[in-house]
Amino acid sequence: MFWVYVLTNSQNGKKYIGQTSDLELRLQRHNGLLPSKKKSFTSLNKAGGTWIITYKEEYKTRQETLKREKYLKSHAGRDWLGEIISGR
Repeated sequence: MFWVYVLTNSQNGKKYIGQTSDLELRLQRHNGLLPSKKKSFTSLNKAGGTWIITYKEEYKTRQETLKREKYLKSHAGRDWLGEIISGR
């Protein structure tokens, strides 16, 4: 299974949208708890804080996941996510 997820930084409220096949492992890497092949935006976060999963969706294929991630990163997708996460 594959996941599309939204992380929110506990200190500054910034959002990060990504996709993975192992959500818990990916979260640990974002928070710098496990080594990563490259430094990501989230692991280099200078403001500090912990990344928290605020939204997730599960898919059967990587192709579906990539399509959904692309939409969520679009203007319309970010607007939709804002409504979902804030509970409007």
